Amino acid sequence: MTGTLRVNEVYLSLQGESTFAGLPCVFVRLTGCNLRCSYCDTAYAFTEGFRQTHEEILAAVENLTPAYDRAPRVDGHRLPLIEFTGGEPLLQPGAAELMATLCDRGWTVLVETSGAIDLGDLDPRIRRIMDLKTPSSGESGRIHWPNLAHLKSTDEIKLVIGTQEDYAWVKTAISEHRLAERCPLLVSWVHPLHSGQIDPSLNPVPPDHTPITRQELVESIIADALPVRFQAQLHKVIWSPDQRGV
Repeated sequence: MTGTLRVNEVYLSLQGESTFAGLPCVFVRLTGCNLRCSYCDTAYAFTEGFRQTHEEILAAVENLTPAYDRAPRVDGHRLPLIEFTGGEPLLQPGAAELMATLCDRGWTVLVETSGAIDLGDLDPRIRRIMDLKTPSSGESGRIHWPNLAHLKSTDEIKLVIGTQEDYAWVKTAISEHRLAERCPLLVSWVHPLHSGQIDPSLNPVPPDHTPITRQELVESIIADALPVRFQAQLHKVIWSPDQRGV
C-alpha cells in the first residue's frame, strides 16, 4: 500500500453522532472540502494539515488503540470504531484505499461525507454517513442524488436543520425519495457557531429563512411523526462546542 494523504488530525474520542453515538471512535480528519456550508464547525480543516503516508496513518490509529486489543466486541463491532471525516474525506485520492485496508484488518470503518461526491466505487464494507445538504447550508444544489442508489441498510443519511425552510425541505425529501426505506435517517440541529469558528468563506444563511430552535425542531418531528433519529452531538455536550480533537 503506497500513497499519502493530507491529514488534519487523528484522535480517539467518543462517537458523538449517528447510530453509533456513545461508542469509542478514532477520528481521521482529512484536509480539504469543496463545499462551504453556512453552519460548518470544522472550517479549520479546509486548509490546515500535513502529509502522511498510509502506513503512518495506520500507525497513528494503532498507537491510539492498544487498550482495546482484547476488548470484547459491541454488536459484533471491533472497538474503537474508525471514522474518516473532514472537510470532505473522499476528495483525496487514496482515502478509499486506506479505508478498505482498515476493513481488511477487522475495524468497523465509517465515512462522513457531504453527499456531493459519487460513492459508487467505495468498498461496500465501509459504512457511509451521507449528508443531504439542506437549503440553509447554501449547498443543497450540490447534492449528487444518484448516491441514494448506492446506500445500503447499514448506511445512514444525515440531515442538518437550522431553519423552518430546512425542515419543510426535509419533510418533502423524505417523502419524495422514500428515504426511510433506504437506511436510518439522522436529524441534527444547527448548533450556533462560536466567533472563532466562523470562516469568512462560509455561505450566508438565506435572508428569507426563519431560524428554528432545537425545541421547535424536536416538537415538529414528534408532531409530524417523522421517521428520523434526532441526535444532539454528544461531543458538544461533554466538551466545549468549539474544542478540537474531541
